[in-house]
Amino acid sequence: PTLAEETVPRADSVVVSATRLEQSAFDLPVSIDSVNKTQLQDGQLQVNLSESLARVPGIVVQNRQNYAQDLQITSRGFGGRSTFGVRGLRLITDGIPASFPDGQGQVSHFDLGSAQSVEVLRGPFAVMHGNAAGGVINVVTERGENGISGDFILGSFGTNRIGMKVGVDGGLLSTSHFHTDGYRQHSSAERAQMNAKLALPMAASSSLTLVANVFASPATQDPLGLTRAQMNADPRQVAATALTFDTRKSQAQQQLGAAFAHKFSGWTLHAAVYGGHRDVRQYLAIPLATQNVATHSGAVIDLDRNYGGGSLRLTRDASLLGRPFTLTLGGEVERMVERRLGFINNNGAIAGLKRDEDDSVTAAGGYAQAEWRFAERWIALAGLRANRVAFRAVDFFIVGSNGDDSGRRNYRATTPAAGILYRLSPAASVYANYGRGFETPTFAELAYRTSGAGLNFGLNASRSRHLEAGIKALLGERLRLNAALFDVATRDEIAIQSNAGGRSTFKNAGRTHRGGVELGANASLPMGFDALLAWTRLEAKFLDTFASVANTPAVAVTVPAGSKLPGVPRSSLYAELRWRHAPSGFRAALEFQRKARVWVDDRNSEAADTYGIANVAAGFTQLADNWRFSEFLRIDNLSNRRYAGSVVVNDANLRFYEPAPGRSTMVGMQAKLGF
Repeated sequence: PTLAEETVPRADSVVVSATRLEQSAFDLPVSIDSVNKTQLQDGQLQVNLSESLARVPGIVVQNRQNYAQDLQITSRGFGGRSTFGVRGLRLITDGIPASFPDGQGQVSHFDLGSAQSVEVLRGPFAVMHGNAAGGVINVVTERGENGISGDFILGSFGTNRIGMKVGVDGGLLSTSHFHTDGYRQHSSAERAQMNAKLALPMAASSSLTLVANVFASPATQDPLGLTRAQMNADPRQVAATALTFDTRKSQAQQQLGAAFAHKFSGWTLHAAVYGGHRDVRQYLAIPLATQNVATHSGAVIDLDRNYGGGSLRLTRDASLLGRPFTLTLGGEVERMVERRLGFINNNGAIAGLKRDEDDSVTAAGGYAQAEWRFAERWIALAGLRANRVAFRAVDFFIVGSNGDDSGRRNYRATTPAAGILYRLSPAASVYANYGRGFETPTFAELAYRTSGAGLNFGLNASRSRHLEAGIKALLGERLRLNAALFDVATRDEIAIQSNAGGRSTFKNAGRTHRGGVELGANASLPMGFDALLAWTRLEAKFLDTFASVANTPAVAVTVPAGSKLPGVPRSSLYAELRWRHAPSGFRAALEFQRKARVWVDDRNSEAADTYGIANVAAGFTQLADNWRFSEFLRIDNLSNRRYAGSVVVNDANLRFYEPAPGRSTMVGMQAKLGF
């Protein structure tokens, strides 16, 4: 493309995650946004979703500055209680779930350097993706352009990233290596990954796409959180116990997938299969005396995990009463089997065996979804999904008072969703929708009981009711406006029962409520300027009083009705102003982010303070024959503000705070040769 063509994406971007079909987001009665390739890669490190998803209202992505625990992502308040990994959202990349059947997922292996787009679906229709779908994040890898490119990035705190991509018609191979010494002590990390996508030539009515991903992150250090006093004294310090037990995490993952599509007799068939393997070993900081209790599972978690699944979908474009009608029928099955071992962490070294079991979880779902344009200005969308999630544990560690803790638990739910959209004009629509969702406990939440060992199969799945109403408007070719009101009522919310002795147990805590408003705006302004705004206001609270046990040593506490959900800011704002001078290839951007205070535990005993920060970026692009060169400079946290970027929800040792870096700088360059 020429420099003049490198502008912001069209407002009516095409998305697939809402209906599993390529459609204009403007024609769907749902809240959905797409972050494009330029926004993901231009002037960015291309490692964390926190770099780019701040542009999406309703989504909060907190970078923990701790690569041993992944990002903290919430969608309309779902996912806030996760202390590691991502839960409460459905994560997908190129049709392969990055969320496991239990609802827990990771985004660490997402290759943003080769992503064409990241779609983010919020609201009722997320439930059509199954268990724990408070929202959907769908990463789509680019098909690949004929050429080869390489980029090199250097940043503060010993951060660097080297990447290379090779593209041919229909195929892409992307590799990268990332390293950081970390903003805090004992927080170094290293990641290597490869992502490949290949569309194989077939008959005109068929297509076959192969995908592969390899990820490795050895010995990533975990600095743990800090108390308020520690953070105020020195935000770069590490908790002493992290050094004593050398807290760290190693991960390795390999996965393959294939997607086939075929058109016949008015139908389109989509079939996909995938499989993968993931190894995780994590060293926790738990006193030796606690680990040596007969029923304790130790402080080294070792997971050897295999996973796989498949999906089948049939779509037909037809007519109903003379109006366009699209019917989609589909089913999915996925399974995860892991060998779970636990060992004593003897000051950073593995000692005696404390847990030995085989865990498995299988999820199966069938769904029907239909879209009917039943009048000139009306579009109706409705779906129904039946879900079954089955957990099973086989215990092999039966020693003395530690008995056989084998068991199983099945969860079932039928989740409907329905929406309607009315075109006020060709450039403005209003819509409303409704849905019911469910969220099973994850294996991490089932892992412990308050007494004895084994899984806590007494936990029920939480159930939710979602309502949404919104407006979408395109004002000429230059401005897009989206606004949505939402209301979510949940029963059997899963919350902390006991948080002591180095482990957390969970209970069903009754009812919760999440309600608020989202506003998104994207404008292409005169003289080369572009502007973007994403704002969310959210009230998320417990409606019922419940009791729990917190802190070390353990203290019984009461969480009163009306307490705010921890890990969820009441408001978040992102604003961006970009300028591009096409003739010279110069570009510059000013960003501003503000997040309201975040409660750190269920009883709202403390909170991370409200903060606002500004970032700037500038760069040049040059074209010469088939070559394209670009360079950039980025400065984050211009005012060098001290703040907590995220929190460790309900931490038993009161180390709730994960400090964000002060002022930091990053420079990068890229060269691309087309052929």
